[in-house]
Amino acid sequence: MGKFYENSIVPKEMRRDYDVYDRINKLGIPMGSFDEDVKSLAGAGIAGAVFHESGLVYLSGLGLGPGNMYDDPDRIKEGQKAGREITDSMVRRLHWALTCGKEGGDLNDVLYTVKALGMVVSTDVHFFGAPAVVNGFSARWQSVFGGGIGEFAKDGTDQNYSGVHARSAIGGFTGRFALEPEIIVAISPELARAIISNRGWVFPLPPAQLEKVRKLT
Repeated sequence: MGKFYENSIVPKEMRRDYDVYDRINKLGIPMGSFDEDVKSLAGAGIAGAVFHESGLVYLSGLGLGPGNMYDDPDRIKEGQKAGREITDSMVRRLHWALTCGKEGGDLNDVLYTVKALGMVVSTDVHFFGAPAVVNGFSARWQSVFGGGIGEFAKDGTDQNYSGVHARSAIGGFTGRFALEPEIIVAISPELARAIISNRGWVFPLPPAQLEKVRKLT
């Protein structure tokens, strides 16, 4: 377990008893490398992640998928597949956001998941499948961090529920993808403050901060 997780206020009976990276390996989620995933913020209009000293971490959304969703089972499955791919990308992004500055934290220090917002592209005013599409994202997230609809759950029960989140799933948008979820997680304030004081609150990193952390690799 992460050292910040061990020192957190999470009740003992609600703590994970597994290494998050073991599940990531079983799920086959690629984690990339420092050179691939730790980039400069120069020229960027938005951040991929923002840390707040309270411990909240805000991850920007990512849009993927084949396009307009409608109430056909096969089309819903295509949207769910895109949701799983988005989760994999966000888990990878969060890993590097937490680890690139060598403050001592990693994905095992995610205490719990707070909120997800899933926006589903559908021009059909009678489309009812937005929650089902976003379930692809939520279930994959729970597979990593714990939850009753994740791949490691049995009869709706998992060892831990730190991947379960409050959520909105909304259809009716236009776009060239199927859905765009975003998510908020909680880490310990101690870790958040260590990250912010060492390299700032934003990921990717401002150029000077990127050069600073590169020297640590």
